[in-house]
Amino acid sequence: MTDCAFAFMPYPSVAVPHAADGPLAGYTFAVKDLFDVAGYPTGGGNPHVLAMSGIKQQTAPTVQRLLDAGARMIGKTHTNEMAFSMSGKNAHYGTPRNGAAPERIPGGSSSGSASAVSNGLCDFALGTDTGGSVRTPASYCGLFGLRPSHGRISLADTQALCPSMDTAGFFTRDAQLFGRVAECLLDEDPEPLPTHPQLLTHDNLFCRLPAASRDALRPALEQIERRAGPMHELAGELPSLEQAYWAFRYIQGREAWEAQGEFIERHGLALGPDVAARFAWSKAVSDTQYAEACAFRESFAARWDALLGDRVLVMPTVPDIAPLLSAKDEDIETTRQLSHHLLAIAVLCRMPQLSMPLANKDGAPLGIALLGPRGSDLSLVKLAVAIAA
Repeated sequence: MTDCAFAFMPYPSVAVPHAADGPLAGYTFAVKDLFDVAGYPTGGGNPHVLAMSGIKQQTAPTVQRLLDAGARMIGKTHTNEMAFSMSGKNAHYGTPRNGAAPERIPGGSSSGSASAVSNGLCDFALGTDTGGSVRTPASYCGLFGLRPSHGRISLADTQALCPSMDTAGFFTRDAQLFGRVAECLLDEDPEPLPTHPQLLTHDNLFCRLPAASRDALRPALEQIERRAGPMHELAGELPSLEQAYWAFRYIQGREAWEAQGEFIERHGLALGPDVAARFAWSKAVSDTQYAEACAFRESFAARWDALLGDRVLVMPTVPDIAPLLSAKDEDIETTRQLSHHLLAIAVLCRMPQLSMPLANKDGAPLGIALLGPRGSDLSLVKLAVAIAA
């Protein structure tokens, strides 16, 4: 395989055994370099982590589940360093190519997985999503992408960033395959959606977008209504998304430092400037800030549980198309912060959210998202397949 997209880690090829038949037989997939795979190291986007990894002897159960379903793994993909970035750029390894908009960033931290799928190098790929690292690259690269309910897909034998927020998700180009992969990774829903769930929307979510993005999403909203029924305005004022953003930041920061900080300091890891700054900020999060953020998360989630019920919220995935590769770092950081005001809802509420590639703006993809109640993951994916098919 020629990796013209710079999506894969340049590891020596290792044959990973897979079932001869199964629901995913004939399909190929790639794995974000946070998941352990027997015969490969796990580099986590950092050369020091890679050097200390050694060759893994055990395959993460989520990867194994796909192998047992007949899918063939073809390699491990680049990730933003320590999975603590959403640009797709890595100070050590460079930037995978966005297959849908090559002049724009792919989004991260599952940048290599999104790049591999969007460039047609494999049929689907595993990623992780802590604060938007599946949903953002799915929107930027024109893919279907799922962040499941927290804990729904196993993260055993996977490098952690923020355990109370980390999730395992995946990308596909095709709606039908999106459904097949979901059926392999998700057991039956503990809280399935009604047969014809009511769709909701809220102007406060769309008014955060530039006018041109709102216009670009109109055809997607019309398609959703044609195939899944009318959308109703969600009654009542939404909980503060600004407060949610800061609660997310404090929780992510504190847990990221607890997960990786001691390792970073003990071994003197050389981090890219953006990731180093995030870990330095994370180290300074106080006990009070963390406790207050956790308390806010519980009240925020309870409020959303009451607002959503067994219905589905239709919302923007992120505010705009991917920034250009030439964009300044501070502009990309601003985009990241604005995106998290939307992305943090699913994170704090532990709800499933998926992005669908139903819109374009200026020749680049722009995703539209479905947010469902906790435990409705598989039926939410089936709804997306019906809308996009």
